[in-house]
Amino acid sequence: MSYIPHTDADREAMLKAIGVDSIEALFEAVPEKHRFPQIDLPEPLSEMEIAAEMEALSRFNVSASDYAIFLGAGSYHHYIPSLVNHMLLRGEFYTAYTPYQPEVSQGTLQAIFEFQTMITRLTGMDAANASHYDGATALAEAVTVAMAAHRDKRQKVILSPTVHPHYREVVRTYHQNRPVKFSGDRSGTATMLDLADMIDENTAMIALQYPNFFGQIEDYTEIIKAARTHGTLVCIVTDPVACALLKSPGELGADIVVGEGQSLGIPMSFGGPYLGFFAVKNEYVRRIAGRIVGETVDGDGRRAFVMTLRPREQDIRRDKASSNICTNQGLMALAACVHMTALGKQGMRRVAELCWHKSHYAAKEIGKLKGFSVDSSRPFFKEFVVTCPKPISEINDELLYHFGIIGGYDLGKDFPTRENQMLLCVTEMNSKDEIDTLVAGLRAIAAGDLHDHHHH
Repeated sequence: MSYIPHTDADREAMLKAIGVDSIEALFEAVPEKHRFPQIDLPEPLSEMEIAAEMEALSRFNVSASDYAIFLGAGSYHHYIPSLVNHMLLRGEFYTAYTPYQPEVSQGTLQAIFEFQTMITRLTGMDAANASHYDGATALAEAVTVAMAAHRDKRQKVILSPTVHPHYREVVRTYHQNRPVKFSGDRSGTATMLDLADMIDENTAMIALQYPNFFGQIEDYTEIIKAARTHGTLVCIVTDPVACALLKSPGELGADIVVGEGQSLGIPMSFGGPYLGFFAVKNEYVRRIAGRIVGETVDGDGRRAFVMTLRPREQDIRRDKASSNICTNQGLMALAACVHMTALGKQGMRRVAELCWHKSHYAAKEIGKLKGFSVDSSRPFFKEFVVTCPKPISEINDELLYHFGIIGGYDLGKDFPTRENQMLLCVTEMNSKDEIDTLVAGLRAIAAGDLHDHHHH
């Protein structure tokens, strides 16, 4: 394969760094019978037969419209106006790639510009890029920015234990070979005061989530004050739907705001593609990865849009780049842009209010059930924690089988101290009937009297 530029010496050096002695050894984890090129494929089928086969396979999937869904934990079932998909399917947007030539890319550039503007308004920040793979990668990129802002002089980053566990894992994976130490989240029991005490002159950044992974709104006043004192950057991971109702992360004092934009017009789609948004205060704008579109005027004085502050290293001198993830989730950003435009400021606030009221109704009703207790120690937005009388996996199986309900997230999986605790999510998509059925279902499951129900 002459077009692969590595010499034998290059390959040897790389294998030595990895600690194996041959290319073949890299594939030992793959069982021998599955290794290339012995792929044992069946005979080909006609298009008609393949269509029938795929159709049959697809029936094993459950779509969000088949069941009442109370599962959130980072991926949310919100209403998506039909307008969003109509716009996405337009060929001009669908085929657009990196808009290097502004003279032929004004539509794409303006859409990105509007997306950035709306993200800055929602988050209360000065500037935003147009975007990362997902919320977890956006948080990992925030660490890169914070390290660079301190010229790599600071080695410590504090992660609050109430930041999404998957986000924290991605951050650690991303930075595992860099001189940065992560702390604060491993015990899972650190309070905000504990975290504030951990901030010192060597702390580049602290990451907080608002509302946190458990749906709660924590008071970050003291911790942000402590960060200010030590010149530590504050990164807030947020939910854009909550931002339409709550005080913005910018008002709280964030330097960087990141999060998952999937709630803005992007279906859950079994986990992707999603959209990581990233917003900053002006002083860090030159450090952010991804692309930024700016507004200017053309030769005739008309309003025009161009890519700006674009570090070409991401494409050319890649060894100099601060980040090599520069695939722009352009189509996802467009979806979010159309969604926010269709809903408007009042519409987004209305969605947030519905989430608030419906989740509080559900929490109140579940709180009355014998054997269940709702954590009401802090205000919450659309998710809340329920301690249950049985293992969550059992409860969820029963809810699915007997009531056609997809239950909450089992917190015991990520937090050993939270066995039998379920994270329930209620959005504007959950009708009162669904909530009442959930409550009745939990009551029946706890009482063990389920012989008569079955969901068809």
